[in-house]
Amino acid sequence: MNQIPMTLRGAEKLRAELEELKSVKRPRIIASIAEAREHGDLKENAEYHAAREEQGFCEGRIQEIEAKLSNAQVIDVTKMNANGRVIFGATVTVLNLDNDEESTYRIVGDDEADFKQNLISVNSPMARGLIGKEQDDIAIVKAPGGDAEYEIIKIDYV
Repeated sequence: MNQIPMTLRGAEKLRAELEELKSVKRPRIIASIAEAREHGDLKENAEYHAAREEQGFCEGRIQEIEAKLSNAQVIDVTKMNANGRVIFGATVTVLNLDNDEESTYRIVGDDEADFKQNLISVNSPMARGLIGKEQDDIAIVKAPGGDAEYEIIKIDYV
């Protein structure tokens, strides 16, 4: 399977979630199943079925996270020499030249992307338009709504 780029923060966040699932949630679910079994007939025991369903979701998420981490290419942007260019993991402040709005985005892996937190996927049109550019460059972003021009104001590698 191909390696998936992931920031150091993204990998740490997944490891923390995995630890939480394995050490806290999984034992709680097992205890819930054991308690529900004590109530008798399992065919009509809603608590038992709910706990088993939750166990299925939990185990599925554990497997998903383990697979992502095993295929992750963790990139620590603070240890890379980007020569002032926008790279994977960089935080970029841009000015939209159409409406003079300033925005800041961090370029992350697909699994880490969360537009509400200004984390954009390396495969997004915005990231593709920014990667390789330097401060004060104009980036043309090819988006579904049409091309947009952005001036790169600042690049951080944190």
